[in-house]
Amino acid sequence: MERKTVFVVGLGMVGIAFIEKLLNLDTAGQYRIVTCGEEMHLAYNRVALTEYFQHRSVEKLYLNSAEWYTQQDPGRFTFYVGEAVTELDTAAYRVTTDHGRVISYDYCVLATGSEATIPPYADTHIPGVFVYRNISDMNRLLAYAEQDTARGKEAVVLGGGLLGLEAAKAVYDLETVGQVTIVHRQVHPLSRQLDAHGGGIVRTRIEALGVTWCGSTSGTALRMDETGALEGLELDDGSVLPCRIAVFAIGITPRDDLARKAGLKCAPRGGIVVDDELRTSAQDVWAIGECASWKENTYGLIAPGIEMADILSFNFTQTQTSMGGFKPRTMNNPDLSTKLKLMGVDVASFGDYFAERRRAASANSEGTPSKPKDASAPRRRHGVATIAENGPVETLTYRDPFAGVYKKYIFNADGKYLLGGMMVGDTSDYIKLVAIVKKKKVLEVPPAQFILGTGGSKDDSGADLDDDTQICSCHNVTKVQIVQCVKHGAQTLADVKTKTKAGTGCGGCMPLVTNIFKAEMKKAGYVVNNNLCPHFTMTRVDLFNVIKIKQLRTMPEVMTSVGVKGDSLGCEICKPAVASVLSSLWNEPIMDPVHHANQETNDRFLANIQRNGTFSVVPRIAAGEITPEKLIVLGQVAKKYGLYTKITGGQRIDMFGAQKPDLPSIWKELIDAGFESGHAYGKALRTVKSCVGTSWCRYGVGDSVTMAVKLEERYKGIRSPHKLKGGISGCVRECAEAQGKDFGLIATDKGWNIFICGNGGTNPRHATLLAADVPPSKAIRIVDRFLMYYIRTADKLTRTSKWLDAMEGGIEKLKRVLLDDELGICEDLEHEMDAIVGTYFDEWRAVVEDPERQKQFRQFVNSDERRAPVEQIVERGQSRPANWPKEFPSARIRESDVPTPKSQWKWRKLAKVQDLMPIDAGATSAAVKYGDSQLAIFHVPRRGYYATQQMCPHKRAFVLEHGIIGDDPKSGTLYVSCPMHKRNFTLTSGDCLNDDAYSILAFDVRMEDEDISLLLPEPNALDAVIGTSKWMVRQATAELFEKGSTGGIEIVGPVDSDDEGMQGANSCGAERPSCVGSKFDW
Repeated sequence: MERKTVFVVGLGMVGIAFIEKLLNLDTAGQYRIVTCGEEMHLAYNRVALTEYFQHRSVEKLYLNSAEWYTQQDPGRFTFYVGEAVTELDTAAYRVTTDHGRVISYDYCVLATGSEATIPPYADTHIPGVFVYRNISDMNRLLAYAEQDTARGKEAVVLGGGLLGLEAAKAVYDLETVGQVTIVHRQVHPLSRQLDAHGGGIVRTRIEALGVTWCGSTSGTALRMDETGALEGLELDDGSVLPCRIAVFAIGITPRDDLARKAGLKCAPRGGIVVDDELRTSAQDVWAIGECASWKENTYGLIAPGIEMADILSFNFTQTQTSMGGFKPRTMNNPDLSTKLKLMGVDVASFGDYFAERRRAASANSEGTPSKPKDASAPRRRHGVATIAENGPVETLTYRDPFAGVYKKYIFNADGKYLLGGMMVGDTSDYIKLVAIVKKKKVLEVPPAQFILGTGGSKDDSGADLDDDTQICSCHNVTKVQIVQCVKHGAQTLADVKTKTKAGTGCGGCMPLVTNIFKAEMKKAGYVVNNNLCPHFTMTRVDLFNVIKIKQLRTMPEVMTSVGVKGDSLGCEICKPAVASVLSSLWNEPIMDPVHHANQETNDRFLANIQRNGTFSVVPRIAAGEITPEKLIVLGQVAKKYGLYTKITGGQRIDMFGAQKPDLPSIWKELIDAGFESGHAYGKALRTVKSCVGTSWCRYGVGDSVTMAVKLEERYKGIRSPHKLKGGISGCVRECAEAQGKDFGLIATDKGWNIFICGNGGTNPRHATLLAADVPPSKAIRIVDRFLMYYIRTADKLTRTSKWLDAMEGGIEKLKRVLLDDELGICEDLEHEMDAIVGTYFDEWRAVVEDPERQKQFRQFVNSDERRAPVEQIVERGQSRPANWPKEFPSARIRESDVPTPKSQWKWRKLAKVQDLMPIDAGATSAAVKYGDSQLAIFHVPRRGYYATQQMCPHKRAFVLEHGIIGDDPKSGTLYVSCPMHKRNFTLTSGDCLNDDAYSILAFDVRMEDEDISLLLPEPNALDAVIGTSKWMVRQATAELFEKGSTGGIEIVGPVDSDDEGMQGANSCGAERPSCVGSKFDW
């Protein structure tokens, strides 16, 4: 069957939503989708533009990863970026792009979006004049704000609606911008979402930030200086606001120019006219999103656009199927409920939130000719609104100006139906109330209870929500979809987000999504207990206390004392956890043989393993302070060893691509220059970031650099349940981002404000104030107590933010413990910190000064040859490994794949016993080279020697020798856990215990005197199956943006690969187990 071509004009949020939905629903494969996006970027989240100002990485805003695009079947989906459609010929069924490309289509979907509205007096060509719409706008604004003419000068944002406050927050956060003023033609902000009381609270919060509010006025003209650059904004009262930057966010205008040029019918106020099925006036052309005008209304919110994408993808695929026909879906009045965090304030409106105002206006305007309806105002969307329109309404309000909370709920006259409402400051009930309005539920409780509550504890698990309750309004995800996602195997929140798209819009639904996910995981039996692992029937916290009280110092001692089976080895969960506890308590060298076997690969080799099996080297640069001489040394070392270099967000320099045998030599050169380990490989203190403080900054209040150096030097090397980061800001301008760190200090005119338990990552959390105006002499002791209490009481792999969230009593409890000494342990915590700080030594130096330890860094113990597992490519002047696809075909490598029968294999001497450095306290390992194949040999105390191939087939990584050796406490089965993504392979059969899509070769081993021999075929026979050159990635991924091509990776596997496995791996919809569950996030 020849596929029909669907051409989508526009690769924005609505365009990509339609494409994804169509790909998902088109199970018959009847369509080929082609799209063009005029921006150079893949589809990204415009709702989160403000976040771009913080991280400056458009990739973090991508709605789908770059890998997602490369994984699509080019026969079904082709995309072009940086290419705009300039002509639409509806008669010839073809489009033309600005690259001269002509594409024929069977169906065309216009998703051209909108552009910022600019008043007649403004021109974005004037230096200093900007709009707030896309990444290009953001980059122009960021670059201009750095110029001398704008640095430290005033900025004006025109517009106090949703977009305006987003823009104002972004501009306010720019440290180079001076005073920020918001100009709005209405009295209060968010006048389309809130009434005067709610808007007044938002205004108060805005002004508390230091932002000037200028309401009930409009701009009329721009003033320029002699160079033509902006220097002021003239208001309608004749006054002039001085400003070097003006950002216009007064509204949006549908982009219908392409449609108008093609002769499509467009609305007088803008927008491509569509019918209930979203058809335009041209045959086989549809329009969706902000460019579409339905019943004289256009919509600037993402939710209506996603609903249009839902409708159209459904109608393309579901009205005629092998299961029969289905009535086409039609457009209904969309839900315009919104919930956002603006200028640091939670704001929400839902249902018919202006029912009271509209009812009064209707009564006052009887007999007056009707005006066009405003699409952003609430109307009869949910049926119940009819009651409000045709009858009286009543409202309940709650206003707390001290806490910044305002709630207004609108009911019908007898209080049986909730019609709508608005919330400021506390929006925790938003999703539940929206569901009540949408479902036209008769209320089961008195209206007053919505304001006053029941007095009982809140259940935030979503258990009281109906299955069809909409949880994510941006992507129309219901509760039952999240529940089913967990039932079908989702193991992480990332899985849920990927499969349902929940939380990938504005992100406001994520707290409830998280709670539903956790509740369903518990129901499914995934959270039965908090035991560390099958080897220990206790939590990490209990184990910490047992080890401390019993003075246990090694893994065998711990296992013998409190393990389920005293002679067990442990596993990939408990070994690193116990190793971390032992380091936190005693800080003995982790390279000592008794500890080395328990470490994850990063700690085992004191460097971060990368996806090609090489390592990154990150020396400590305390507080980011470094001399020119040291910078030169870093450059010389990187150049000598061919290392890719990058400056990290923690004010350090990361050098990637170090080969394992080179690590000791690299460290020696760095140590000779005065560097030491930066512990970037461990669950330990990483960095303490600082601004320049009083050393240089004219705004500095505290000496942030000195404080940061002291804290980093004090806590360096201390192991903890998870990695730790700190930040020190010399004034309230907060340039070091201390409120986004595990601990942060901000200087005030009275001392240091100490913030704790903030973090970035997948779930960013703003730090919480622990103590204010702390004298500098006492600040370090408070941080001592906090860190040691966290190390004592947190579960394994728990960030400080999650630790605090789970703590009974929360921050108030923690204040009583750490500040008021409620438990009488503050002095103990301080002494414990002093003791562990006093044990510090440089782990790199310990290796450099010990030739025996350096032997552990050889690639092969029987050869000096080195083999690179991935081809290197050059990008922006630096060498890096070629891209890997997200999914490799499954690979079950078996003994039968070897062309020579095992009866003809021979014993081959490949290593000496001393090469493995065997000990009684833990497993050891080494890699050997045999022909073109790489093999891993393991010694397990009291069990003997084992051997497997070195390559893990999951990601074609030659790293199994680095893996942790574990055992099943019940069966005693031995396995090696791949350090990359925790695939566990038995040492005897090679079967994968946690993913049957993979298996490896295992070999017989025997020891003769001091020689270790393996039973093997001839080298060429084994090379044909597991040879390095057979399995390495041979070419880089093709340029992603080149004609939408998916690029090419050459993967060469066994000749007799499992056809069934290959087919499953190449299927677009093939289910795959998570690479690693949250419990393995070591």
